[in-house]
Amino acid sequence: MANLIQYAKDQVTECTRKAYEAAAAAGVLPAGVELKGSVEIPKDPQNGDYASSYAMAGAKAMKMNPRAIAQALADHMDLEGTIFSSVEIAGPGFMNFRLGSKWYGDVLADIEAEGRLYGQGKDGAGQKVMVEFVSANPTGPMHMGNARGGVLGDTLANVLQRDGFDTWKEFYVNDAGNQINKFAVSIQARYLQILLGEENVEFPEDGYHGQDIKDLAQGFYEKHGDSFRDVDEQTRLDALAAYGLEHNIPKMKEDLRRYGIEYDQWFFESSLHQSGYVAETVGMLTEKGWTYEKDGALWLKTSDLLKTKFLAEGKSQKQIDKLELKDDVLRRANGFYTYFAADIAYHRNKLEVRGFDKVINIWGADHHGHVARLQAALDGLGLDGSHRLVVVLMQLVNLLQDGQPVRMSKRSGKAIALHDLLDEVSVDAARYFFNSRSSTSPVDFDLGLAVREDSENPVYYVQYAHARICTLIARLAEEGHQVPAAADIRAELLSTEEEKALVRTLARLPDEIRAAARDYDPSRINRYLIELAGDFHRFYGACRIKGEEPDVLAARLKLADSVRSVLANCLNLLGVTAPEKM
Repeated sequence: MANLIQYAKDQVTECTRKAYEAAAAAGVLPAGVELKGSVEIPKDPQNGDYASSYAMAGAKAMKMNPRAIAQALADHMDLEGTIFSSVEIAGPGFMNFRLGSKWYGDVLADIEAEGRLYGQGKDGAGQKVMVEFVSANPTGPMHMGNARGGVLGDTLANVLQRDGFDTWKEFYVNDAGNQINKFAVSIQARYLQILLGEENVEFPEDGYHGQDIKDLAQGFYEKHGDSFRDVDEQTRLDALAAYGLEHNIPKMKEDLRRYGIEYDQWFFESSLHQSGYVAETVGMLTEKGWTYEKDGALWLKTSDLLKTKFLAEGKSQKQIDKLELKDDVLRRANGFYTYFAADIAYHRNKLEVRGFDKVINIWGADHHGHVARLQAALDGLGLDGSHRLVVVLMQLVNLLQDGQPVRMSKRSGKAIALHDLLDEVSVDAARYFFNSRSSTSPVDFDLGLAVREDSENPVYYVQYAHARICTLIARLAEEGHQVPAAADIRAELLSTEEEKALVRTLARLPDEIRAAARDYDPSRINRYLIELAGDFHRFYGACRIKGEEPDVLAARLKLADSVRSVLANCLNLLGVTAPEKM
């Protein structure tokens, strides 16, 4: 499949090069000048479909007026056999090219040939890329932040795959360390309160206070009774932690499956400790001279690693000195490894053992301080973390109800849980809204807007365009009009500005996918869908299909069906359905 926008730009360059050679051979332009310039798409179609700046860029070297250069180029330009119908000179020396009907037909032919894969690219060239996302602590239900990270990671992986990357989706289960200990201690307090009375057992101030902890304690009691009342505390905590995880992790999987997310692997932090991989990784850092002992603990020379990283990135020593860099503990005085040590080991496993070319993590913006530290630690292991680890930081979600903030969950009294949200709005709306803005911007999720069935609701607006086309095609089929093959239509009949604008938008999808993959910004697909749906609705309002002359009907029907195909294609990338009726 050709990227027909890039193809058009390349053809402008090639036509201009040949025109320059012909003009130079005729003595109209000086020979031996390297032709430089750019080709852009004008914002206003009145200025042509593509505009080049070659004449202006060559003025200094040729010592000529840009318009005179442009005129010479235009006079010697042969557009025969190209996708362009004309070239015009405008302003100080722009050359504006207008597309011929062949290009418009080629776009529809490409969409037909590629089907659901239309827009695919080769930038990834088969590189192995892991996208790790959500990775919520399994100590409670998933909340709104996890909901945004889920759709962002899932959609980004889909976009990367469409751009040629070999993608892998992973959930990292933090089933070890302080959080799990606090989880067990919290359940223990509720369990003992059941046995001994709430007034006789103090609940830890920093424990987990949600109703889900009480439910787990009650479930544990119903299964085991008082058999864990008099055992040693560590035995009790181990049993409670295992029980809690056995119940929470399947619920997380169920919620994410309901949300349309399936992972290639759920990777457990505990496996890194049990296999000795964390200890081995820390040992490697020690062998490379990046650790030291202090106060009984083992420390990573994070500040030295960061200095090396920042200097390589072009920061000055003066800038680095202002950062007040600090070192990190890898192994505490009690012999336990820190979460940071396990995180380094996990990412070493990704890059070294499993051989991913690049790993992408979706993290909340509050983790920004951890990014450079982890990259530097991987640099210290010789794994080039500064380039192979990419962290996409996402901003918060503001939950609204008809424009007013919603702060409390009806069930838990705390953060809105994912399963609560999906009881209120459809999966389609949730996935679309959470991916509607770049990760660097907060998302305002309005529950009232998400359930509206009108054009104000963006996901409804896009899905309605798809359903509208499906209904049109079905009705015309009843009258004997089938969607024709691209080769069987007369593309020159797509002559109105609404028709041409719609085809030009269809042609942009390969560039949108490439840019979304390059910038790790799948929200570009949302914005593209809104634009495509809008262009279709304008076309449908301005250009009659039913009742038109057969050739015009066929061309417009093919155009409408191409839009249907691309809408479904992009909705699928977002994990959103493309309904045929609404």
